[in-house]
Amino acid sequence: MRGLSRREIEQGGTMGIRGEVFSSRASSEKRTYFFNVKENRSGDLFLNIVESKKHGEADFERRSIVVFEEDLELFMSELGKAVGFIRKGKS
Repeated sequence: MRGLSRREIEQGGTMGIRGEVFSSRASSEKRTYFFNVKENRSGDLFLNIVESKKHGEADFERRSIVVFEEDLELFMSELGKAVGFIRKGKS
């Protein structure tokens, strides 16, 4: 089951079975990244980023990172620095 967008929730939708309130994905040839906003039992929101990569014919390798709401600013700041470094090195 996919998560619901904020708009769907505001329109009376229910939360996904895994606590997802929003989900999006980005796919490339080799990998798919999922960006899931989830809500825990206490009502706190957090970001769950999952990388999925095909391994063999039918299996997938998955790696996950969780970023809690109180750490989002710090995470985004440092992510921006890392992306900037990569882009600067490519030019």
